[in-house]
Amino acid sequence: MRPIALASRLLRMVSLPLLALLAIVPACGGQTDEQYRQQIANDMRQALVVDLQHFVKATQALMDAAPLTQERGWDPQKDAEALLTMRAEWAHARDLYEHVEGAVAPLFPRIGFALDSRYEDVLAQLGPEGDPYLFDDVGMVGLDAVERILYADTTPQGVVDFEMSLTGYRTAAFPATAQEAADFKTKLCARLVADATSLLQGWTSTSLDVGGAYGGLTSLVEEQRDELDHATTNSVESRYSQRTMDDLRANLEGVEDMYGLFRPWLATKQCGAAIDGDIEASFARIDDLYAAVNGDALPPPPATWSATSPSIEDLQTAYGQLYEGLVQTTDPGRPGTLVSRMDDAAALLALPVAH
Repeated sequence: MRPIALASRLLRMVSLPLLALLAIVPACGGQTDEQYRQQIANDMRQALVVDLQHFVKATQALMDAAPLTQERGWDPQKDAEALLTMRAEWAHARDLYEHVEGAVAPLFPRIGFALDSRYEDVLAQLGPEGDPYLFDDVGMVGLDAVERILYADTTPQGVVDFEMSLTGYRTAAFPATAQEAADFKTKLCARLVADATSLLQGWTSTSLDVGGAYGGLTSLVEEQRDELDHATTNSVESRYSQRTMDDLRANLEGVEDMYGLFRPWLATKQCGAAIDGDIEASFARIDDLYAAVNGDALPPPPATWSATSPSIEDLQTAYGQLYEGLVQTTDPGRPGTLVSRMDDAAALLALPVAH
């Protein structure tokens, strides 16, 4: 298990039972729904502020590691150490963001789009000209923009082929000049730090919408399977670094952590304990699915894969087993799945229901 995942699980083992205990004790005195809402908002803010602080530090460390070259761009040999450090800090930042995304992105959509938007989504907004200069602080920015440059020399050909079909496409590349290297550091990376800082400031100062945050958690669970659909077109997240499986794991850990804050409140409702038990069992099944996948990347989909009518042979592949497992545990149209039971929990708590 990755260090951040282990740390997250250890933190959850200690902090969430304590939070649950603190939530249950006042309930003996008749805690109201509004009091539960306020408590969850406070607990959620405290639980994620540390991750967001570390997220800012990781983006700053990434920017600090970016080399300022003299009379040249990046050199894979001369700048090997800097590249290694930048990639490690980028991966750390990505893990931290994925861990908090479910709760924070719905509340701060503008910052969320700047921090975490795929190339095709940005191009759709920019129009036919696309983003002609990769290294500045406008157009394509954020984690994906930095990743696209950092891994330009190792991006899979299938990803390149997919992006070449996009209107406004520009070839990803390392900085080729000293000016491009400087702009990558002082413009593109600096924008990433600024947006991460804005997210932290917003999270610590804005009144939190508990219903919106819960809906974001439910949506993120549903999107777990959607990411596997993207794999068939080479349009997955973290596609340049091939770390999409890590994204899914960090997403799920974050959702589990934040859902845990709602459990004491749910336990006060009729049938709440049964719904909570189903939700926890579904989380465990998905945890097992993800643990069965080796490495950071998604298993490759079979060349003959069909989501509507997969063959028995394709379902027996690592990709097929992961896909089918996520369908069975997250499909909102199937009674008893994680998404449908999270909707049931939302209804009991009088929160917005996603489906």
